[in-house]
Amino acid sequence: MSITVNNITKSFGNQKALDNISFSINKGEIVGFLGPNGAGKSTLMKILTTYSLADEGEAKINEFDVVKDQKNVQKSVGYLPEHNPLYLDMYVKEYFGFNADVYKTDKKRITEVIEQTGLSSEAHKKIGQLSKGYRQRVGLAAALLHNPEVLILDEPTTGLDPNQLLDIRKLIKEIGKEKTILLSTHIMKEVEAVCDRVIVINKGALVADKKLKELRETEEQIIEVEFDYRVEEQLLQQLPNVATVKNTGGFIYDITFNTNKDMRPAVFDFAHDNKLKTLQLSRKNKNLESLFTELTQ
Repeated sequence: MSITVNNITKSFGNQKALDNISFSINKGEIVGFLGPNGAGKSTLMKILTTYSLADEGEAKINEFDVVKDQKNVQKSVGYLPEHNPLYLDMYVKEYFGFNADVYKTDKKRITEVIEQTGLSSEAHKKIGQLSKGYRQRVGLAAALLHNPEVLILDEPTTGLDPNQLLDIRKLIKEIGKEKTILLSTHIMKEVEAVCDRVIVINKGALVADKKLKELRETEEQIIEVEFDYRVEEQLLQQLPNVATVKNTGGFIYDITFNTNKDMRPAVFDFAHDNKLKTLQLSRKNKNLESLFTELTQ
């Protein structure tokens, strides 16, 4: 396992930031780490990167304990915190040279990460002259400089414009072919674009750890149907496995079923048997944002 977390608990005074959290991440996975503000995401990331200590439990990066073997953990992990700490008066190449000296990394890696992160055209500039998007690239390049096997990224695309978002997402996806990535974000489209799995925490507790596909495959579905006139909701409630019927405007209804079996044929047959004319019939998939809301409310 690239990342292992066992029964991690952390409190600040009377507030429990993390409550007995456990999960593991295999090599090569890109995992979205989700939760509302104050859920404990950044706290756990700081524990995994040796910036903070847990009160209870243990965590390992590439089998190195984050408390007992901090040096090897730091060699194994690249960390981009939410507030990207950069020396704005340094030139890009100068900054990477400074970081290479800290990590005792071959200076050849500087050219490699500059090309990998698309910074070639900006490498001669001071960091303070760069746009927000390029500064994020500098932070990501610095995290990659010592060629770690694990990347931990805390809100890497905050404040970026749509074009910059697409560029950074593409870069993360490309890097994820070779490295394990734990990605914290509030942008659900970002998770859907780059991640195969999500871990969700709320109020310090783990509430979901599933493949993205599995998370969507709930035992519930919504069928949207439009008739050519208004239908009594009581009539539609006669359908099998119906949980709720809701008129969403005009002659359109959302029918929620307590089954993952496709109920569109049943709705069509029911309409035909009751001499109802259907103008449209579709299955509405829950998006990640609605699932996130259900898990964290």
